[in-house]
Amino acid sequence: MDSQTSDSQNSQASQSPHTFQVDLRGLVDLLSHHLYSSPKVYLRELLQNAVDAITARRAEQPDAPARVRLFAEDGALRVEDSGIGLTEADVHNLLATIGRSSKRDEGLESARSDFLGQFGIGLLACFVVAERIRVVSRSARTPDAPPVEWTATDDGSYRVRTLPNEARTEPGTTVHLVARPGAAEWLSGERVLALARDFGSLLPYDVRVGDEAVTDLPAPWDRSYPSPATRRVALARHCHDLFGFTPLDSIELNVPLAGIRGVAYVLPSAVSPSQRAGHRVHLKGMLLTERAERLLPDWAFFVRCVLDTDSLRPTASREALYEDETLAAVREALGERIRSWLTGLAAGDPERLAAFLSVHHLGVKSLARHDKEMLRTMLPWLPFETSDGRLSLEEFASRHPVVHFTRTVEEFRQVAPIASAQGVGVINGGYTYDTELVEALPSVRPGTVVAELDADTVTAHLDAVDPAEELALSGFLGAARAKLDPLGCDVVLRAFHPLSVPALHLDDRSVRHEQARADAEEQADDLWAGILGSLRGSAPRARLVLNHLNPLIRKVSSLDDPELIGTATESLYGQALLMAQRPLRPADSALLNRAFIGLLEWATHSNSPEEGGR
Repeated sequence: MDSQTSDSQNSQASQSPHTFQVDLRGLVDLLSHHLYSSPKVYLRELLQNAVDAITARRAEQPDAPARVRLFAEDGALRVEDSGIGLTEADVHNLLATIGRSSKRDEGLESARSDFLGQFGIGLLACFVVAERIRVVSRSARTPDAPPVEWTATDDGSYRVRTLPNEARTEPGTTVHLVARPGAAEWLSGERVLALARDFGSLLPYDVRVGDEAVTDLPAPWDRSYPSPATRRVALARHCHDLFGFTPLDSIELNVPLAGIRGVAYVLPSAVSPSQRAGHRVHLKGMLLTERAERLLPDWAFFVRCVLDTDSLRPTASREALYEDETLAAVREALGERIRSWLTGLAAGDPERLAAFLSVHHLGVKSLARHDKEMLRTMLPWLPFETSDGRLSLEEFASRHPVVHFTRTVEEFRQVAPIASAQGVGVINGGYTYDTELVEALPSVRPGTVVAELDADTVTAHLDAVDPAEELALSGFLGAARAKLDPLGCDVVLRAFHPLSVPALHLDDRSVRHEQARADAEEQADDLWAGILGSLRGSAPRARLVLNHLNPLIRKVSSLDDPELIGTATESLYGQALLMAQRPLRPADSALLNRAFIGLLEWATHSNSPEEGGR
């Protein structure tokens, strides 16, 4: 029985809870190298602690002073605030227990949304630049409590003691930092002032570094201006000071339900849609990050934002935004503000809209492909490359009963001059988003007919040659077809304008896919050649369309020498490929070289003395 009792006691003892032992130096190394992007965040943490302390005091004493003062000298920094202060019990609870927040104190639950950070974690972050921290505080909540001092070093040790009343007569807290070796520059007066202004320019309280004011309220977007033009100039100056560029325009970002006020600045030059924009976000006046991503919809890559919010949730490092439902709703609301700005320009300021679209039409096209109302609004304005020049979809559709388009730039280059001469309008859909927008045109412009332009359509619009004339040239055409057959290209004769074009190379995507498959089959081993051969399709072959109206073609078609006809045909084929700006296959390059040398040999042979004497 005694043995069983002893075993039970040992089992209970082995199950008793243990307290984690924290290696402070290791934790500081984790903060400085993995959580925070830069040691500069130590000052933000100090400001956050001071602001939270003032907020807590004002929740109980609305008329309490709201001051934060920073003094930097000789590798040391002193930060004084007129906040709620701490008792000795508070010090043990908040400073000696990592992660404990003053938000949890009884009586302050209703004010939790007004706080920025955690007091203990905030001071811990200061060890990134300091080897010793000393805190002297007096509680406003317990006026009879004496001042208390908490001193800690970066080896993880600390001590707490009470001080005489005269050590601090007013409620509030003073934090003293002593720089660690190599970090004194972070505590210099110039650096502290620059960091304080960067982090705290929109804080609601009186913050100063020495005699220099830090806060600059109201925010530029909340100030009153004599006129809209004056406001635009002031915001442009603010953008230049903040981001280093003068914007094309500024867009108000006001979402009261999400507690957001700010402005979006339109970039003066085009940027890649894949480039992630860095936006400046303040949380309750404190700068949270200057590289916020995913704040706006992906299509709004042409603006940079600066705003203040009290609703968005920061990540653990408080240097980025947490992706949640609130951020998703804010992103949609901000996107709607930018969309409304575009609609307003289209309705009332076409000159500014044209200036904007000349730079950022890609962003608007990205938006319009998913938003029918935006596409309908922008139809008269969005530019497209067409066979009639640079036009909007609205203007182009009003000129042509059928809106033809190509899916690639190469296809457009092939057919645009010929199609235009035949009265066929073509839009180049090879640029980003253009094909999608052209295909969406009937949904916002009922009755519009949209069709992809292929080789058959182009050929059908070219005039056929008189059958008797074509029959007379059958020998020439047979020799030309035999020469290009190994390249997978047919030869046809048509009459078309402009007369200056001797030959036109026509193909489509299916032809190019088949050519690529055939090239791969030729270079593959037996196994892959068999697999690729099984994939052989029945796609139409490419066509070299010879222009019977062109003088050169008339001369070439009268030749009798089959070898010379073959060389001339290869030359015309190569010239047509180059005119279409098509990438050349190895076989095409070899053909061009062979045709060039063949023509030189023929020219030199026909002009030699022997030939001339014949």
